[in-house]
Amino acid sequence: MAQSLARLWTHLIFGTKERYPFLSEPAVRADMHGYLATVLRTHDCLTLEVGGCADHVHALFALSRNHSIALIVKEIKRTSSAWIKTVERRYSKFHWQNGYGAFSVSQSHVNQVRNYILHQEQHHRRKTFQDEFRAFLKRYEIEYDERYLWD
Repeated sequence: MAQSLARLWTHLIFGTKERYPFLSEPAVRADMHGYLATVLRTHDCLTLEVGGCADHVHALFALSRNHSIALIVKEIKRTSSAWIKTVERRYSKFHWQNGYGAFSVSQSHVNQVRNYILHQEQHHRRKTFQDEFRAFLKRYEIEYDERYLWD
């Protein structure tokens, strides 16, 4: 085949360090989501949705065929953490957690995941971030050690 073609939909989830609600202010949260989407797009990732709550984010994007998920996550965390520290002094201690979860999404489920991300506030009235993340790990049959899951 003369061309390299790919469409790997990815649902990325990661939180703030120790689940601190740095993104509790709606305007700052919206700006952060916009910033993350911009960084994803600059790394050739078609981005459909970025959303979340005060202590974590979700992103739905097509992984670039030129970059690994590890590189993408490193870049969006690094640049967004540096950016938010310039917004106001109160964000000077902002940090993302060390790890992340990246889950494949079939083309037939893209709209469902997008809708799920759009309604995070309502979803988390019923389920904690930790319970939500454990459910993803179980659904995707990913083994983990609870001692190293949170930071």
